[in-house]
Amino acid sequence: MTVRNLLFDLDDTLLDFHAAERAAIQKTLRFFGVTPTDALCARYSELNLAQWKLLEQGKLTRAEVKRRRFALLFESEGLTVDPDEAARFYESRLAVGHVFMPGAEKLLDTLYGTYRLYIVTNGTARVQKGRMASAHLERYFDGVFISEELGSDKPSAAFFEKCFARIPAFDKKETVIVGDSLSSDIRGGRDAGIRTVWFNPSHAPQPSEGRADYEIHALDELPELLARSDT
Repeated sequence: MTVRNLLFDLDDTLLDFHAAERAAIQKTLRFFGVTPTDALCARYSELNLAQWKLLEQGKLTRAEVKRRRFALLFESEGLTVDPDEAARFYESRLAVGHVFMPGAEKLLDTLYGTYRLYIVTNGTARVQKGRMASAHLERYFDGVFISEELGSDKPSAAFFEKCFARIPAFDKKETVIVGDSLSSDIRGGRDAGIRTVWFNPSHAPQPSEGRADYEIHALDELPELLARSDT
């Protein structure tokens, strides 16, 4: 079955979000006079991930995610910092610079020109555009679909329908999504009727239900997988 369209998640699939997050939260805490200990940064990361999961489930809005992660952090640590101010400062720092996931740039060089490449991300538009510009990703991609701009979030059917509507001569049978999140990328792609590739560098166990069609542990495994899919 021919593969023509590749939909890539951005964070922790192509760009290392954890590295960017850590740098941004350290700068933010220092700006507000708080020592960015390893424990405090880890606590933020945990709270941030939990809020984005709630967004995926439709339980929080994007604005609530941005504020709540800081409100919960400061409350748990007894800190008197305005969460709205912290969120704005943090986002301004997160939008600067990039770190590629291992093998990501080589992968894009390999795939470019053979497949139509698209980014599908739940991130904030300002942040994602800043990081993509820093990485010069626009040269590879035929389209970038950011949930904040589409008005719907992964893994909702509405998000994928809006993406599909913007891809010329779109065919689900020719489309694959590649991402690290089972709850967002894999569930969303599966429910949307396209094939799914779970990027699982940590070798985490795959659940018995909601499994991806394929699994890779390193990005350089993807070209061979796609070649086999085309036969």
